[in-house]
Amino acid sequence: MRFLAMANHYVFEPEFCNPAAGWEKGQVEKNVQDARPRLWQPMPDFPDLAALNDWLEQRCKALWQEIPHGRLAGTVADAWAEEQAALMPVPPAFDGFIEWSKRVSPTCLISFERTRYSVPASFANRPVSLRVYPDRLVIAAEGQILCEHARRIDRSHQLPPQTVYDWRHYLAVIQRKPGALRNGAPFAELPPGFKQLQEQMLRRPGGDREMVDILALVLHHDEQAVLTAVELALAEGVATKTHVLNILHRLIDGKTNDGPLIDTPQALALRREPKANVGRYDDLRAHNTGGRHAS
Repeated sequence: MRFLAMANHYVFEPEFCNPAAGWEKGQVEKNVQDARPRLWQPMPDFPDLAALNDWLEQRCKALWQEIPHGRLAGTVADAWAEEQAALMPVPPAFDGFIEWSKRVSPTCLISFERTRYSVPASFANRPVSLRVYPDRLVIAAEGQILCEHARRIDRSHQLPPQTVYDWRHYLAVIQRKPGALRNGAPFAELPPGFKQLQEQMLRRPGGDREMVDILALVLHHDEQAVLTAVELALAEGVATKTHVLNILHRLIDGKTNDGPLIDTPQALALRREPKANVGRYDDLRAHNTGGRHAS
């Protein structure tokens, strides 16, 4: 179905070989066989798939200048220049992917090509749709995109399977079980600011709950703003939930955090500390006979 959708998108009609008639595709296979030594000998190295595609595009265009067309006069590049004026404009790129149905495990993971990828905890034990692209995996369900991961491609069967976590997917879990924050594998690769704050908070009682509340702020605010607030609190030496919230609200409201220092004159220092006297409140009460009223 996706292939037919692509054919309709680019407005071309597929022509397939007849069953058990392999000789009908001989010309195509011969062209592929001839192109391989031109392109891949010697075999170049590339850091990623994008670099390979860029080089391949430039290499093919260079070969067009050298290869004769065969049926028409001139090279492939000459035939392309003549035909280009009669072609339709190229439509927007087709959203080409292979779709698989997956079921999320109780640990909020799905498996693909010996690698496990995390999914938001609210979809544990539920079916999802996995859309496979050359360089990324997109997970969707109920008509919305849940998350996206960079695709891990590892053809070696000697290495153990890998697991790709996104710590944001497990925030709902640690809100119910804050203790999972201490040794949970998804939180082993928090950003440095969060990691440093976690090391300080987990040393005191109730620190795991406060750390969970701070991490949960990324569900409602921009993650970079929360991380900046944490880094400022660490720089000021006041690594508490209240101070982080205070700085975050100032950042969101556009208020400055580095106001001028106020040097309090010694004349304003208290010489006699006021004492608490709750008996004064009796003067504000109305008595049946006499006494003063607050009004």
